[in-house]
Amino acid sequence: MQDEPTPEELIKAVADFLRAEIAPQISGHLAFKLRVSINALDLVTRQFAQAQAGDAAEAARLTGLLDMQGTLGELNRALARRIAEGNADLQTPGLADHLWQTTMDKLAVDQPNYAAYKRELEKKGE
Repeated sequence: MQDEPTPEELIKAVADFLRAEIAPQISGHLAFKLRVSINALDLVTRQFAQAQAGDAAEAARLTGLLDMQGTLGELNRALARRIAEGNADLQTPGLADHLWQTTMDKLAVDQPNYAAYKRELEKKGE
């Protein structure tokens, strides 16, 4: 559907409203639950914005590493199997870089304010 507002915009608007209008008026356990809810809405917004590209990049890296086609789930299972069988390890060309980039992509969606993640971005100048 191409109508405005988009689902992402709607979710962001609800999170912004809760953060700006409701959060300042409550305290205690209810305030904690509200913060958890706002964080969940923010996470969904980031998933809409970033997860598809991250998944596509991960699948492309895995396709190259494994020299096979498949869904992201199939490719990850194939990699796990190779690692478990001793046919791949951190010395396998490209594997360490793939694991690192996949972790960074997932942190960008799940925990973009995680201190160690931010430090790594600063090291790379991103």
